[in-house]
Amino acid sequence: VQLQASGGGLVQAGGSLRLSCEASGRTFSTYTLTWFRQVPGKEREFVAGVGYRGLGPYYADSVKGRFTMARDNAGNKVYLQMNSLNPDDAAVYYCAKRQGSVSYFVRDYRDWGQGTQVTVSS
Repeated sequence: VQLQASGGGLVQAGGSLRLSCEASGRTFSTYTLTWFRQVPGKEREFVAGVGYRGLGPYYADSVKGRFTMARDNAGNKVYLQMNSLNPDDAAVYYCAKRQGSVSYFVRDYRDWGQGTQVTVSS
């Protein structure tokens, strides 16, 4: 299963974006899908994840109440709706997959999409 993230861009503080991650392959529904983000000089951090059995979504505290993750198994996609964006949300956002439950740790994911840049102007 290959992953491709899209939907990033430039938005003003307070605005919204929706990221998409599309996966190839027939086994999409058997994977946990997770969003991470990374800014230069910092470690990649967990944002949101949804399990292969639909468990979750789970969110980082920093995005709870503002971001919503959804999964479309029929379409082989996951989405991340991001509202009330602020400059701290600016990062490259990556989707990743794994078998098993949602993990908050980068080391537990082997397969990653290429990332999509989110820029938030103040």
